[in-house]
Amino acid sequence: MSFQLFGLPVSRGVAIGRAVLIASSRVDVAHYFINEGQVEAEIGRMRSARDAVAQELSNLKRDLPADAPAELPALLDVHLLLLHDEALTGATKQWIIDRHYNAEWALSAQLEVLARQFDEMEDDYLRERKADLEQVVERLLRAMSRDAGASAVSFSPSPPPSASRDFGGEDPLVLVANDIAPADMLQFKRSVFTGFITDVGGKTSHTAIVARSLDIPAVVGAREASRIIRQDDWLIIDGDAGIVIVNPSPIVLEEYRFRQRQSELERARLSRLRHTPSVTLDGEKVELLANIELPGDAPAALEAGAVGVGLFRSEFLFMNREGELPGEDEQFEAYRSAVEAMGGLPVTIRTVDIGADKPLERMSVNELRHEHALNPALGLRAIRWSLSEPAMFRQQLRAILRASAYGKVRLLVPMVAHLNEARATLEALARAKQQLVEAAKPFNDIEVGAMVEVPAAALILPSLLRLFDFVSIGTNDLIQYTLAIDRADETVAHLYDPWHAAVLQLVAQSIAQARSAGKSVSVCGEMAGDPAFTELLLAMGLRSFSMHPSQISSVKQRILRTDARRWAGKLEQVLQSDDPQSACTDLHRMFAAAPTQPAPQISAAI
Repeated sequence: MSFQLFGLPVSRGVAIGRAVLIASSRVDVAHYFINEGQVEAEIGRMRSARDAVAQELSNLKRDLPADAPAELPALLDVHLLLLHDEALTGATKQWIIDRHYNAEWALSAQLEVLARQFDEMEDDYLRERKADLEQVVERLLRAMSRDAGASAVSFSPSPPPSASRDFGGEDPLVLVANDIAPADMLQFKRSVFTGFITDVGGKTSHTAIVARSLDIPAVVGAREASRIIRQDDWLIIDGDAGIVIVNPSPIVLEEYRFRQRQSELERARLSRLRHTPSVTLDGEKVELLANIELPGDAPAALEAGAVGVGLFRSEFLFMNREGELPGEDEQFEAYRSAVEAMGGLPVTIRTVDIGADKPLERMSVNELRHEHALNPALGLRAIRWSLSEPAMFRQQLRAILRASAYGKVRLLVPMVAHLNEARATLEALARAKQQLVEAAKPFNDIEVGAMVEVPAAALILPSLLRLFDFVSIGTNDLIQYTLAIDRADETVAHLYDPWHAAVLQLVAQSIAQARSAGKSVSVCGEMAGDPAFTELLLAMGLRSFSMHPSQISSVKQRILRTDARRWAGKLEQVLQSDDPQSACTDLHRMFAAAPTQPAPQISAAI
C-alpha cells in the first residue's frame, strides 16, 4: 500500500531507493556493510551468540529454585523456542547473505520485521509475545557485543552488492532513523545512501546542514517515519516539498524519476559557472568561500570554485573518538593538510564549537557529559568550554598557529558574547605564541575574528571590532537565540524564521558596523548558501559569503544576475516591512520587469 509522510524539506532534490532502517534499541548496535569474504564469519558470529544465549537460558531453567512459579520455566521455554525459530535466525542469516549487513544490523532488521507482524495480530496473548522476542534479541545483541562492548552506529563506505528488484536495475539505499548524531554524519558523508529521513530535527539541525553539504535530498522532523516505514520499502524523498512517498505506484515513480533527471541536468548547467568570477551586474566583486568539516573536504571546495575556506569546523576532529581528544600534533597535521590543499587560498579555522547538537563523548577532564545539561544550547559550549579547558585550548591554538606556516590561516572564535571572553581568548593566543617561540616552532601572524551568533555580540559589535580583525555572522545560532527557538527541535521548527524582521535587522546592523569600522565581514550560516537571501545580503553590503561547496554555483548564479546598487536602494523598504519575505518577492518581480543590462564581460556566463 502506498502512503505519504510529511516533514521538513531541508535539502532539495529527489531521492529514490530502498529503506534501510536504523532501529532504536536498548542496546547500541553497530551498523555497517561487510564484504563477500566476511559473510560466513558474520553468520558464525550469529550462531555463536545463539548458542551462548541458549546455554544461558538452559542454565537459568536448570537453576530455578524448587518453589519458583510454574510460569518461569514455561517463559524460558518460550524464549528458547523463539531463539531457534527460523523466522528469527534463518531470516537474519538472509539479511547477511543478501544485503551484506553485519550480524547485529541483520538481527535488528529482522526484529523490526517480526515486531510489526506481532503488532498486527488480533489475539492479545500472541501480540504480547513481542516483548519476549525483544528480550531474546537483546540477549543475542549483548552476547555479540560482550567482548568488545557495544559500538556506536557507523556506516561503511563500501556499498553492498545490489540485486535486480521489482523496478529493475540496481537498488539505491535511503537511510531512515529516529535521528542521526553529527559525529555519525561524518561516516554518512562517505556512505552509499542517496538520501535520508529522520523523525526529529529542524531545518538547521546539524543533520540537515550535512545533508545540504552532501547535496542529497533529505526530510527531517517526519515524526513516526522510522516506526511506520518497513525495512526494504521503496521510498521517494521529495526534498523540495518535505514529502516521503512509501511504496509508490509505477506511475508516481516514473514521474519522480523524470524530476531526478531534470535536477541532474540543472546541476550540470550550474557547474559550468564554477570558474566564472563572482561579480554583480553593477561590478561589485563578491567572495564565495566554502564551509568544511574535515581536511578531506578541501578538494571539493576548490572543485566548486571556492576562493578559500570561510569556516573549518574543527570540532569534527574531536568526535567519534570515545572520549580521547586529539593532541596538538594530530590537529596540526589536519590543519596543515587543509591549508596545503587550498594552495595558498585563505583558510579560516574555527576553534572547537562543542555543545548543543554536537556533544562530545567526554566534555572535560572530569567527564562532564554535556547531554545532561538542563539546556545544552545555553550551557557550557563553544568558546565557553574552550576557556574552561585551558590546556586543551592552548593545544588547539598552537596547532592552528603552526599550520599558518604553510599558508594563509585565520582564526575564528565561536559564540563570543562578553568582552572578557574576547580578552581571555586573545591572552590565550598570546601565550600559545610564546610557547611556540620558546619551542622554536615556526608560525605566522594570523588574523583573529569573532562569530556573531548571539544578539549580545551584535549589540556590542563596535566594542568587539576594536579587539578583532574580522567578524563572521553565524546566522543559524543567531536566529535560534534571537527567536528563542531550539533549531534541532521539530516541535518548534515552524517558528524558526530566518525572514523574521528582528533577525534581518541584526544581520544588516552587523554588516554595516563592520564595514564602517573597516573590518571584513562574512556570513557563514545557512542564509549564505540559500539563494533566496542572496540579493538581500548583497543589498546589506555583504561581499563575502561562506557556504557548503555544493551551494556555491546556485548562489553565484544569483550574484551574476543581481544589481546590488538597485537592491541597496530598497533595503530599508524590506527591513521595515511587516513581511520581509513578501517584500523581497515583490522586488524580484519589479526588477524582472525592468531588468538591468548585464555587463558585457559577464553576460555570457549567465
